[in-house]
Amino acid sequence: MKQIKLYGILLLCLQFLGLSLKAQEAGYQKPGQAIADLIEAPSTPSVSISSNGSIALLIENPGYPDLMEVAQPEVRLAGVRINPVNNGPSRSSYSSGVSILYIQEGREVAVSGLPDNAKLSSFSWSPDESKAAFLNTTEDDISLWYLDIESAKVKKLISGINDAYYGTAFSWVNDSELLVKRTAKDRGEMPKQPRVPSAPIIQSSTGDAAPSRTYQDLLTNKYDEDLFDFLLAADLQKVDLMGKSTPLLSNLTLRSFSLSPNGKYVMTSTLKKPYSYLVPGYRFPYVVEVYDMSGDLVKVIADISLQENIPISFDAASAEPRSHQWNNAKGASLLWVQALDEGNPKVEVEKRDRIMEWESPFEGEALAVFDTELRYSNVDFLESGEFLVYERQWKDRREIRTLLTSSGEERLLVDRSYEDIYNDPGRPFTTKNDMGSSVLKTDASGEYVYMRSSGASEQGNRPFVSKFSLQDGEYEILWRSENPYYELPIEVLSEDLIITRRESKDEQPNYFFRKLDTNEVIAITNFDHPYPQLKNIFKEQIRYERADGIPLTATLYLPEGYDAEKDGRLPVLMWAYPREYKSAQAAGQVRSSQNDFTRVSWASPIFWVLQGYAVMDRTEMPIVGEGDKEPNDTYVDQLILNAEAAIDKIVEMGIGDRERIAIGGHSYGAFMTANLLTNSNLFAAGIARSGAYNRTLTPFGFQREERTYWQAPEVYNAMSPFMSADRMKTPMLLIHGEADNNSGTFPIQSERYYNAIKGHGGIARLVFLPEESHGYRARESVLHMLWEMDTWLDKYVKNKDSN
Repeated sequence: MKQIKLYGILLLCLQFLGLSLKAQEAGYQKPGQAIADLIEAPSTPSVSISSNGSIALLIENPGYPDLMEVAQPEVRLAGVRINPVNNGPSRSSYSSGVSILYIQEGREVAVSGLPDNAKLSSFSWSPDESKAAFLNTTEDDISLWYLDIESAKVKKLISGINDAYYGTAFSWVNDSELLVKRTAKDRGEMPKQPRVPSAPIIQSSTGDAAPSRTYQDLLTNKYDEDLFDFLLAADLQKVDLMGKSTPLLSNLTLRSFSLSPNGKYVMTSTLKKPYSYLVPGYRFPYVVEVYDMSGDLVKVIADISLQENIPISFDAASAEPRSHQWNNAKGASLLWVQALDEGNPKVEVEKRDRIMEWESPFEGEALAVFDTELRYSNVDFLESGEFLVYERQWKDRREIRTLLTSSGEERLLVDRSYEDIYNDPGRPFTTKNDMGSSVLKTDASGEYVYMRSSGASEQGNRPFVSKFSLQDGEYEILWRSENPYYELPIEVLSEDLIITRRESKDEQPNYFFRKLDTNEVIAITNFDHPYPQLKNIFKEQIRYERADGIPLTATLYLPEGYDAEKDGRLPVLMWAYPREYKSAQAAGQVRSSQNDFTRVSWASPIFWVLQGYAVMDRTEMPIVGEGDKEPNDTYVDQLILNAEAAIDKIVEMGIGDRERIAIGGHSYGAFMTANLLTNSNLFAAGIARSGAYNRTLTPFGFQREERTYWQAPEVYNAMSPFMSADRMKTPMLLIHGEADNNSGTFPIQSERYYNAIKGHGGIARLVFLPEESHGYRARESVLHMLWEMDTWLDKYVKNKDSN
């Protein structure tokens, strides 16, 4: 009787929540075999090539983990997710094996001694590249191993690695010694969560503005703080290749560490209290210190306070010193950046940031090296000791690159809009100096840097290698990818020899030597095509214009052998992700290639080309706000213009059936989908994965919107499909990871939006995937997601007229 009574109460509760027992299908589902086979296809190895191009590590990828692995123990603290059992990240991907490829000989050698059920990560070459270190993760431990290249054997060095927080867990000191972050020996026992709270949880505002985005996984109470300290507690130790460890520093709440290029010092960044319940751990207070390799403190470099009050502008920064790093061209010299505008881009100043330098033994005062006009972005080093400084400004999408010469000259090399990808000179290649640190790769004269660029053009992306002048910023293209390939430069070995990764529509990516003087190519790898069932599908980059004249593109896939005249019009799945621009000219530039290989991942819409659909992937959805106008002021109107143009194109081509077109997207693409279904009648159905639908729940900005809700309430409301749920009548499938950790896309967004649609009589289905975050990992989850999507499309798009 008691069980029957409880069942009745449960049934009433489910009915009250708008659910029913009948609606809850049992267990995980699988899609049809054609879709499932793509998910089960073998993964291609990753490749790590030595700097001289003689040896490559072929690192095996095992495919999708099962739900048991994804559902490992996890605590969520200060913006990070940690496995409290092995003290590592709880949501990492791992490799299952490694082999050695001797490139000139074309000889692959198996590696012996690997652990059973290996979960390998963090491969790192030694300075002389005769060895590679890596981590292996088990249920209750993370261990450090190394691979000897000559013998092709691996050896376990130590257990107890602490990989719980950002940054590296180990670093090579020299060719026979590593500096390693281990779980603190004296950290005590894990804190136990009290059954009864000991005090109220109190936060207070003292009148200083502290706007922040909607971060996930924040600390919430004293127990969280104690557990965070416990899991991050680490000892730094030196470890030789026999596995002997020597203590250096003990029981640090370590944020990060890095070795000086000459190996004589280590810089640590250590967290300190008070912590915050408002921002993630990377904005907690910390101390930057330098120690020698005996563990003696040399200098306290900076003592940084809690960073709760940074403005929410994309051009904002901390008012305190930031971006501490070693100068790679010197033995032991520190650089950092100091804001000259208190970190507030609204403050009118001639210079935004100042780069400071302090050489060992860190006596006297640090020297001001360079003042930036825009916000400092990063710096590259030349072997000569010169700097290449990068600056950026979000407000007008401006980028500056300046060479600071050894004579103190400030030589402007680049001043451009970084939205203009057609004129992007690219990014420099790097090499190792004698200390094993990364510096820019120059030609023999030292006056040119080798660069690689995506090579965006009206013909699509055509990557290139160039020589970039350090005198005037002009560059000469040495080689460029040509049809029918998409060929990406990987490494410059000499002026006449490069390594590339070449692929085409139906050729799996493989690595090649390319001789620039003869244009001869020599294969390095020969990986098989992982998806033979996709070899003969049709792929084309289609071009069209929206009503206001902005050029658009999409990648169109059609089923193998499709003939429009014979087979008639197809149902269409359109997949997209909107992006903001400050100029119509930049918005209309082509940003992809029709020659790249058709890769399949859990997030791809390509599966449905095997189900008889025309698939429009990478469908451009630019949102433009020129001059003083903000893109989001006309967000919905521009979405509709983009969608109308794409639909008209596929219909005019005689391929798509205007009445059977679905729109879908992930994250901000899900937000786009909901807005299109709410504000137009263009689509038969929609699929929205892991999105946000009520912008009042992200009141201090979202995506690329800098204004707060209180500054632009009309924009937030107009862009929120939740506010118009009463008008949402097009069938909508909502899918969300139950453990979504992405800022702004809390699972409650989908839950509340579904309830709003259902409450107004709309057609919707809500699917929560247990244990999944913003991206989905477990094989069971991915297959079920694909089953949900296929079932939805089959019912509301492909067979729409039979419903």
